[in-house]
Parts: sequence; C-alpha cells; structure tokens
Amino acid sequence: MAAQLELLAVAIITVIGALVSAGLGWLDSGESFDARKFSSSIIRAIIAGLTVFMGFTFDPSTITVFDYIMAFLAGAGVDVLGHRAALSITAKTPTG
Repeated sequence: MAAQLELLAVAIITVIGALVSAGLGWLDSGESFDARKFSSSIIRAIIAGLTVFMGFTFDPSTITVFDYIMAFLAGAGVDVLGHRAALSITAKTPTG
C-alpha cells in the first residue's frame, strides 16, 4: 500500500512540475491568461505524470527524495519540450 501511494505521489509531483513550468512561462510572457493555451500544458503534464508513473512501476520500493525531485524536473522538461515542439511546428506551417 505504501509503495502505491509513493507511485501516486511521484506522478502528482511530475504533473505539478509541468504545471509550474507552464505557469512560469505564462508569467514570463506578460500575456493575459488564455485557458485554451494552458489546456495543452495540462495535457502535457498528465502525459508526463503517466510516463513517470509507468517508469517507477518496475521497482517502486526504491523511491527516494531524489526521485521526487527528478520527477518534478521531468514534468517541467516535458512541458518545455512539448511547448517548443509545438512552436516549431506552427512556425513551419504555411499560412497562405
């Protein structure tokens, strides 16, 4: 039971990392809040959380504080990478 709660905690911390990254990106942009844009960050956060969760299911007994920190950073990285990829794809799309 404790291992399952730790797995859930790692997944939640990953999602929080991605959402913090998205929130900081929004604050840095100076734009008004756009829920549509933020919804893509929520989707990326959930994907990051599920991915990290799946990775830890192999051996959940070894979760340490370092793993929680890495999960947070992984969530932030997934959000940043996903955002950059989306920007590069839309920049290359012809508009005419």
